Amino acid sequence: MKKFIRPRTFRGILLAFCGLFILPLALGACGDNVPVISEVPDNRPKLNPADYPPILFVHGSGDQASNWIRTRWFFESNAYPAERLFTISFRYPTAPFDGNNPGKAYTDNDGQRSQLAAKVDEVLAKTGAKKLALIANSRGGLTIRNYLERGGGASKVSHIILGGTPNHGVMDVPLIIPGNEFNASGDFQKDLNGRDEVVPGVDTMTIRSDTYDKYAQPRSLASPIAIGYRGPELKGALNLVLAGLDHRETAYHPRAFAQMYRFITGVAPRTTEVTPEANPRIGGLMTGYEDGVQTNIGVSGVKVSIFEVDSTTGQRKGIAVHEAVTGTDGSWGNFVGRPDAYYEFVAQPPNLPEYHFFRTPFPRSTELANFRLQPEKVEPGKVLVVFTRPRGFISNSRDKHLLDGKPVPGVDDGVPTTSAFKVDFSGPERSVPASLNGESMTIRTVNGAIVFAEFTN
Repeated sequence: MKKFIRPRTFRGILLAFCGLFILPLALGACGDNVPVISEVPDNRPKLNPADYPPILFVHGSGDQASNWIRTRWFFESNAYPAERLFTISFRYPTAPFDGNNPGKAYTDNDGQRSQLAAKVDEVLAKTGAKKLALIANSRGGLTIRNYLERGGGASKVSHIILGGTPNHGVMDVPLIIPGNEFNASGDFQKDLNGRDEVVPGVDTMTIRSDTYDKYAQPRSLASPIAIGYRGPELKGALNLVLAGLDHRETAYHPRAFAQMYRFITGVAPRTTEVTPEANPRIGGLMTGYEDGVQTNIGVSGVKVSIFEVDSTTGQRKGIAVHEAVTGTDGSWGNFVGRPDAYYEFVAQPPNLPEYHFFRTPFPRSTELANFRLQPEKVEPGKVLVVFTRPRGFISNSRDKHLLDGKPVPGVDDGVPTTSAFKVDFSGPERSVPASLNGESMTIRTVNGAIVFAEFTN
């Protein structure tokens, strides 16, 4: 059994150089003895709802717009107009190891900046607004800063909120890999941080973890090139610390949402729960991989069948509630569901195994029910089960997780570092209960298939 780890992730880059260099850290934002702020102050300007800016959500490296599904629901549940909430999916979302030679299936930060600039213009044209707010997780925040400082975006942006963004890199390695955008001594980071870290006229907030961000850890003999807990902070910004949250949760957790909402509107949200709709309309895309690297490019020709299932057995309750074959954009269309229903999404792509995605309920409408088809080999008579949490990581030290009545194999103690785990099953097809921090479902094993237990929280 292996952890489900993306190729060339930040962690992989960091570990590749650990033990090779012990270097001085010269990052002003990473010093000590600075007061910790955990919530937005009460003195923020209070906006009239008619003046709420459009919001564009920007994902991190290797991720996709669907990571923001719950955050958008949070905003909608607090009367933020749904027609003013937008997301972007970068075509090739993964950061290259060397931005000077990115490779076919990667996009350097300047390439992402161009895509972001086009999306900002699209949102402003659609809404008629003069400025919008940008909210990001991880690498998405670097793209936002690049857009503001070098892409002419400052005049079009009112607020930026950066959750878990490696604003001072994830490593400090002088002399080598100058083209890596996460290297504090690389060209990108030095240019980005070589001037004022906050752009005048743009309200800026960062959100970081206290000690649980895998990419913002203290320097030690085991990690001699690490950046420190305060790496995501920016001089001149409102820098919040939300204790116990991991790298992704700094953007996707309800506690992070509460501070985002307050920073933009000037008032606390009425709720940090999702308010259900009576008849949510659910739609999304099938995307895939290229050269072993995840993309946000639609996969065509995928037969999609969607079934309502029993939450305690995973058994289908009847015929498919929706069937489609994806077109060139990867869209599988949409259907009207029930806010408390559990669904199984079956994807049959050409020349790949069958995929079964089991999901907890969709309480509100969304076009972000996206599924990524990762090429995997499944041995005859076996089932590959993927236990996954796209909006956060999993650790034995804080998370309660069970698969088939036992802790999920491969989950480590300490700082949460991994969001998905692969477990092989064999034997007759059967029901398998799965739970994570109070969110639960039951999946069904299907011989020769890849079965996902995907959690929303």
